[in-house]
Formats: sequence, structure tokens, C-alpha cells
Amino acid sequence: MKSKVTVVGAGNVGATCANVLAINEVASEVVLLDVKEGVAEGKAMDIMQTAQLMGFDTVVKGCTNDYAQTADSDVVVITSGVPRKPGMTREDLIGINAGIVKSVSQSILEYSPNAILIIVSNPMDTMACLAMKILGLPSNRIIGMGGALDSSRFTYYLSQALQCNANDVQGMVIGGHGDTTMVPLTSLATYKGVPVSKLLSKEKLQEIAKATMVGGATLTGLLGTSAWMAPGAASAIVVEAILRDQKKLIPCSVALNGEYGLTDIMIGVPVILGKNGVEKIVELELSEEEKEKFAASAVAVRKTNEILKEMNLV
Repeated sequence: MKSKVTVVGAGNVGATCANVLAINEVASEVVLLDVKEGVAEGKAMDIMQTAQLMGFDTVVKGCTNDYAQTADSDVVVITSGVPRKPGMTREDLIGINAGIVKSVSQSILEYSPNAILIIVSNPMDTMACLAMKILGLPSNRIIGMGGALDSSRFTYYLSQALQCNANDVQGMVIGGHGDTTMVPLTSLATYKGVPVSKLLSKEKLQEIAKATMVGGATLTGLLGTSAWMAPGAASAIVVEAILRDQKKLIPCSVALNGEYGLTDIMIGVPVILGKNGVEKIVELELSEEEKEKFAASAVAVRKTNEILKEMNLV
């Protein structure tokens, strides 16, 4: 069955996402779109020149600001916006990126009215909220990617502490996709089914949680710009779960309607992803400390969302 994915924004994250989608043959066609002349076309060509080397059949095309080329996309990944620079928070980007996400999402739906949207642009929870409010789509069709990335970083830090393969570790991060709002669930993390709390000290787990929360900022400091390998791959994994109807449990920023005691907010929680996008929100048994942190995270996300109203964007 043929499927089509559009990735808006051919920067590092968008191009990496398109590359992973192509190599894993997640879709029949991937369209890269960017506002800068020639960038999407060049990156698409670069990816296609690896097809024979990597053995994939996916067709990757690039275009400059031509939304007609994105028509009938099944899933659209929105990465467009300004990346973080050292010293910037994700929240610092709201003024610039909100206008971009609003324009892009509206243009996308003109040509792909049934598409499921995956928001990557920062501040991600607020950008997903913006898309939800202005587009009026069913809540299952707008997904913020952040939790998938944050959870991958969490399992990386856990595997480093345990000196094991990251594939043997299970762990997830809920809450807002921000340096102070993430909630790594150390109480539920496991190594081959064994709770990590039985293998690592409380102090070590606190250190891992802190490293996870500033994981993006750490890489921004090292690289001089936002990371792209893990964010691009995390975006592709969310797309794959949807297109292949995998019913996969992945933490993502989604609209809550009473779950976890919250309404009128998009925030990271574990969800089942399948062909309809968000198919189920999974409510976890959290420790009292995690409940408090999650509640505080929701307050912080709402505060950032208020900026949208102040800017008359919603």
C-alpha cells in the first residue's frame, strides 16, 4: 500500500527525519519542503544518491515552498522554525516559531485535509497547542513528538550508568518538552524487566533524571545549535508507528480531556499510536513525587501557552 509523508523544514532535523524514513522504507514517497531555494531539492537529491548504497526504494523529493507537491500526504512532520542557540530556552523561540507553524499547518491542510500532523518545532507543547486551536482537527490527528526524543535520551543515560545496551532498557519521560518541565519516570524504568531502582542508587537516578532534562541544552552547548540525529530519528519512529499501524506505546504531547486530571492542554503522556494517530492515552500509576512534578509541569506549559493569547495567535 502506497503512503506519503511530507517533512516541512529541510534543516538538520527535517533532513535526518526524511533520511531515516527513506532508509527504513516507512513510506513510498517522502517530500521535503523548505522556504529556502534549493535546500530541500539538494538534500532530497543527496538522500536519493544513497538509495543504491543503502538498498531502499522510497522516493524522496524536494521542493521550495510549493505545497501542491505535498498533496495527499498521510502524515506531515513540521520541523520548520528557528533552532536553539546556546543560552536559549525552547520558550525563547515562541515569538518566531508560532507564526511559522501557524502558516505551515494551514497551508498543509489545504492540500492534505486528512493528514495526521506531527509537531517538532519548539516550544513543542505550545506549538502543538497552537495547531490544535487554529486548525480545529480531531485531537487524535495532532501529535507533539517530544516525549519520544526525551525518553530515548533517558534510556541512553540509564544505559550509560548501567553499562549496558540501551535496547535492554525501558524508560519514559512525560510532562512538558522543556529543560525544567520534563518528568523522567525513574520509578517505572527497567533493565530487562528489573526495576532500575534495584540496580542504581536514588542519588544516581536523580543525576540521570537531571541529565535527561537538560539533554537538549547539553548538546546545544557542544554543537552550537540544536541536536538533530536523535530528534530526526524520534520523529521518524512516530511516523512509522502510525503508517505501519504498530499500536506502539510512545510518550507524545497530546490533548488531554480529563486524563491525569487535566483538560485543555497538550502535554507529554504515554499513548498508543496507530493508523488513526493517537488511538489511546495510557494512564500510569505515578509515585507521589512524580504526580507533583507532572502537575508542576502542566502549570509551566499553561504559562507558556498564555503567550499565544498575548500575541493574539489563538
